[in-house]
Amino acid sequence: MLNKITQFIEQHLQPEDNAPALSFEQKQLAVAALLIEVGTADRLLDETELATLRTILERKFNLDPERLNELSELAHEEQNDATSLHQFTHQVNQACSAEEKYELIKAMWEVAYADGELDKYEEALIRQVSELIHVSHSMFIHARNSVRDGTV
Repeated sequence: MLNKITQFIEQHLQPEDNAPALSFEQKQLAVAALLIEVGTADRLLDETELATLRTILERKFNLDPERLNELSELAHEEQNDATSLHQFTHQVNQACSAEEKYELIKAMWEVAYADGELDKYEEALIRQVSELIHVSHSMFIHARNSVRDGTV
């Protein structure tokens, strides 16, 4: 799945060689790719998770409908592909503040809990991303608890 998302980002949103930083749009799509990955971590992206994913992307990242639809289609088509998270976590580390990283982890929990069941693979992926983007364990737990307890 991440292969097609990576190709999409490289094709449409890759910075010029002399550009120093990611654009806001590139940052949004890196975050969206990680949200899609947590939605497919248990190999079952059901309608509730997909709807939650789309709501989060619309609400937090203001993606236009065309890009939102393209990312949703990629998630459906590529559920079984497995690649490294490094490209996306590197982009998040490069472009996001500590607060934005925390909000990403919280959004990942929202997707994971959307179907009413937390799968061990979803939790493991969120933990891995949290570590890769340098979100403290206490903030990881705080994000999980606030989503689980409905205090988002």
